[in-house]
Formats: sequence, structure tokens, C-alpha cells
Amino acid sequence: MRDPVWFELLKDSKSSLARRGRLHTPHGVIETPVFMPVGTQATVKTMSPSELKEIGAGIILSNTYHLHLRPGEQLIQSAGGLHAFMHWDGAILTDSGGFQVFSLADLRKITDEGVTFKSHIDGSPRFFSPESVMGIENALGADIIMAFDECPPYPATREYLEVSLRRTLEWAKRCKEAHRRPDEQALFGIVQGGEHLDLRRQSAEALVDLDLPGYAVGGLSVGEPKALMYDILEYVTPFLPKDKPRYLMGVGSPDDLFEGVERGIDMFDCVLPTRIARNGTVMTSRGKLVIKNAKYAQDFRPLDESCSCEVCRQFSRAYIRHLIKADEVLGIRLTSYHNLFFLQGVMKGIRTAIEEDRFFEHKKEFYRDYGYDSGDGTPISECEEDEQ
Repeated sequence: MRDPVWFELLKDSKSSLARRGRLHTPHGVIETPVFMPVGTQATVKTMSPSELKEIGAGIILSNTYHLHLRPGEQLIQSAGGLHAFMHWDGAILTDSGGFQVFSLADLRKITDEGVTFKSHIDGSPRFFSPESVMGIENALGADIIMAFDECPPYPATREYLEVSLRRTLEWAKRCKEAHRRPDEQALFGIVQGGEHLDLRRQSAEALVDLDLPGYAVGGLSVGEPKALMYDILEYVTPFLPKDKPRYLMGVGSPDDLFEGVERGIDMFDCVLPTRIARNGTVMTSRGKLVIKNAKYAQDFRPLDESCSCEVCRQFSRAYIRHLIKADEVLGIRLTSYHNLFFLQGVMKGIRTAIEEDRFFEHKKEFYRDYGYDSGDGTPISECEEDEQ
């Protein structure tokens, strides 16, 4: 029997590990490589489901930790599951909540059985185990669900990482055993191991032995140098099956998307585009633009003259700056829409470049126009100074 979510490999890049594929899910076919907007609490901030469709998003991410705390998986299940609850008929991936639990270092206690922690909302005691997390994710009903893992901090000692990895691999086995909807929801394992390549290989090979429908690389973009993240990706992806999707968790800057694809990644997610949008920063074909800056007060051009999104077709920089400065909600709705549209366009361009065997040429052109240097994606000017 075929997995409920399966990967169709359409083309391998001739010059890198980049690949073009399709992700088949119960709620639609997703062209890969793909960027997934983050809808942590059953909503992509400021965006309606119809707007997500307009920008070309076919899959979004929600978070088990947050939805468990509020409104609770039982309520969502009674509404018909997460798709019906949020009126979204596209695909959904739910994170296990492991990153959120382990980022609350002063509020949690970890054992081999699971993690005891306090709700950040009301301080009530909670307990997550592989079994309970699978129960929550089964109730939510997403197309792709993530195994409960320990996301270690960076840096961490090798001794800590060895214990953490052993625990994460055991938890992955328990998640598979506890998964009650394997014919409807695809369980992905998460490769950990910190910066140690041998631990990363050990993690990948042990997870592959579990024969899961897909695999993620976790524990990156947590403070380590970008060059180290890229080295780890380049090393570990060849140990993952070619016929299954590969997901790099929590990464979404344009350079990281290019570098991840180059190293064999198919799926990405990040809060970056909506987070910086709420601070008045937008991505454009010529680099980042801080719309709050005074020089845009009388600038009646669109955010990006090369962009075809609804925002750029209708509204000026001057108007959007006014909205942001006046704390009007429409302002952050427009900047969020544009940023998500932009990243969908970045991924579409990458997919086309892979199909045409011109990935590196396209990458070089994008980096030049966006303001990255021609080498590793380090920004020449990451962001304009905010003049207020």
C-alpha cells in the first residue's frame, strides 16, 4: 500500500543535489521544491485561506504545541479536524511542538518518558510524550505529522547530543507505534545530531530503517553559522532516500532556500516573511526594503516594480508606509501578502531553473539582483537602516 503522502521525483539537477518533484497528499498535489507558509495557531497571520490560494500556497504548517494549549485538539476534532476548522482545503503539516517545548528551558523537565512543562499561557502543568503527541496530531488530522523529537540547543556538548539523539530515535520508534492513522497521515522523522556529522549520519540511517514516508532535518538555523548549516545539509541528505521527501525545518530566507535546494531539500517553512512584514520590511526583486523609512513617504511606486501581486498592482509605497506608521492592520496585511507571494515566486523560479538545467545560472542572477554576494549568499546589505 502506498503512503498517504508520497514523493514523485521528476528531475535531478545535473550539477547539484537539487531535484524537481511532486508531493502527493490527500489534499492536493504540491510542486517541489516548496516553501510552506506558517500558520502556527490555525492561521497564517493576517492571511485568509482564499488569499493563500491566490498567492499559490498549496500547503501550510500549523503547530501542535500551540493548538493543544488553545483551543485544544478535542475542540478541533469535533469541528471535523484542522482543515474544516480553519476552512482550508489544501494540505497541512503539523510540527510536533518539540521545538516550542525545548525552547522553554526554564519551564520544562525532560526524561526518557517525555517532557513535563508549564503552559506559557496560564502556567498549567502539561506532559508531552511520543504517544500523547501522536494522539494530538491524529486528532488534528493534518496530512503530514512530525515525530516528537528533542531539539538540542546550539552549541551543545557531544555528550549531551549523544543522549539527546538516543532519546530522539527511541521516541521516533514510539511515535510510529502510537500512530493511529497511518493510512491518512504521513509521519515524518527528524534527523538530529547537532554539528557532529557522524551523529547526523547515525540519526539518518536509524530513521531510514524505520521506513517512514518522509524525513526532516532539524536542529538547524538555531544560531549556528550558515556555512555550518550548509555543510551539514550537504553531508546528510545523501543518506536519505531519493524517493521520499526531505524537509528542512524552520528555514525561509531566500539564500537559505537556494542553498537548501542545491543540497537536496524539497520542503521549507519559516515565520520570517510574515514576521518581518509586521515590522514593515518587505522582500523585493532588488533586496529588502524597510517601508517605514522616511524616504518612502512620497514614493508612489509599488513595493516592487517587478512584482505582479495584488498589493503591487494596487498600492503605493507611500500608502503602505502611512498604514504601517499609523498602526493600521491593513498595512501588515499588505506587507505579509506581498512577502509570501514573493517567496512563492522564488520557489517557482527555482523549480523552472531545475527543469531547464540552469539552476546555478538562476541562483547567480537572483543573488546579484537581491544584493547577496556571488558566493555563499551572504548579504551585501542585509537590510536598510530604519530611519523611522
